[in-house]
Amino acid sequence: MAQGSGDQRAVGPADPEESSPNMIVYCKIEDIITKMQDDKTGGVAIRTVKSFLSKIPSVVTGTDIVQWLMKNLSIEDPVEAIHLGSLIAAQGYIFPISDHVLTMKDDGTFYRFQAPYFWPSNCWEPENTDYAIYLCKRTMQNKARLELADYEAENLARLQRAFARKWEFIFMQAEAQVKIDRKKDKTERKILDSQERAFWDVHRPVPGCVNTTEMDIRKCRRLKNPQKVKKITFLNAQIDRHCLKMSKVAESKEPSQQRVKRWGFAFDEILKDQVGRDQFLRFLESEFSSENLRFWLAVQDLKKQPLQDVARRVEEIWQEFLAPGAPSAINLDSHSYEITSQNVKDGGRYTFEDAQEHIYKLMKSDSYARFLRSNAYQDLLLAKKKPESEQGRRTSLEKFTRSVCCWRRVRMAAAFHPRGGFLPAVGKVTGGQAPHRPDAVLLTAPSAGPGPGPAEHAGRRRSTSGDRVSLRGELVTVKEKE
Repeated sequence: MAQGSGDQRAVGPADPEESSPNMIVYCKIEDIITKMQDDKTGGVAIRTVKSFLSKIPSVVTGTDIVQWLMKNLSIEDPVEAIHLGSLIAAQGYIFPISDHVLTMKDDGTFYRFQAPYFWPSNCWEPENTDYAIYLCKRTMQNKARLELADYEAENLARLQRAFARKWEFIFMQAEAQVKIDRKKDKTERKILDSQERAFWDVHRPVPGCVNTTEMDIRKCRRLKNPQKVKKITFLNAQIDRHCLKMSKVAESKEPSQQRVKRWGFAFDEILKDQVGRDQFLRFLESEFSSENLRFWLAVQDLKKQPLQDVARRVEEIWQEFLAPGAPSAINLDSHSYEITSQNVKDGGRYTFEDAQEHIYKLMKSDSYARFLRSNAYQDLLLAKKKPESEQGRRTSLEKFTRSVCCWRRVRMAAAFHPRGGFLPAVGKVTGGQAPHRPDAVLLTAPSAGPGPGPAEHAGRRRSTSGDRVSLRGELVTVKEKE
């Protein structure tokens, strides 16, 4: 039979401890499965069923499994037997051949036993690359029999984006496995394909189904290891700290020009931005219609509340915004108000869905358009443009005055000596004589010969305070002209 021999149980990525709580559960289930497959001790009859133009090998019905459980485990209630069968199927030991949902039904649904190689006792922890190879292999095989479900096609597209750099390697692995499978017998290949599909139904279940691999009983062992518990507590505390390194742009209280411009793209952009919502709320307060946005935000917060707080929060929102004589009454049409009144009687997270949609459309078509034309929004845009232009003009003016100042110094140095050709030297004096102040301007005359002479020392002269006052006056005149 294609389920594999008993020695395959030892094949796996790890050798788990027999005292593990999960292993205790697995051993009990595997004892039941072993007895169920044993024909000598009155196991379930495994047969090949003939279908239209085909055969379905090695299957049992759900009714046979339920009756065997009631007979051999002394179960009187059929519901209890079905529940036990569903628990066994949820772990992947039994699976329906035509459905991805691992449950037990007391009818003629065909089930198949999982191969011991794929049993959970082997402690499989498959990675996403293995899942990508499996899904890619499914697309290369018989499309009618192994066509991907909708959620599997979405997972394949997501994995292809995630592993874009090594997708060629994944495709080659899948292609090699397909070539090996084609060499096997057709009946054996059918059984192995269904068993591999059931293995991934356990580890990558259908959306909405319980993932039994995440509900690991081995977590109970952490109580025996305080150091591990302490480490997990520390890591959880680090996650809850929310210590994110923010840029200077994010730390600034004023929004950037690009951020303000984005508010004008769509109404959703301003609702997603906390600063944008605050600005829009101030504008609505100036128009005495802030209750619309506060109601919309309250309903959004209601959808995130714990289930035990939902009823209380629904009543608070009703009394504040919709009840007769409410302090912040909103304007609803009669149809939306009637539907909301009926929903409040059996409050839930989506009680105010119709009212919220009506208020959203009202703000989008009326208040949002006025906000974009308001002085508050226009001032935010202009406030970001003005400092940048002033900074640009100030920088260019400083460069121009700096160049003019240098030219004035050269002209003044030439005017102070009858021989001309003097150049200013700031903070440096030839001949080892240092200036009294760092900002003093020294005028040095060129020497007549190759070596230093008396003309060089006689030509040195420091600028006086009167010279600097004259320079300041000329600099002020240049700035005024600019």
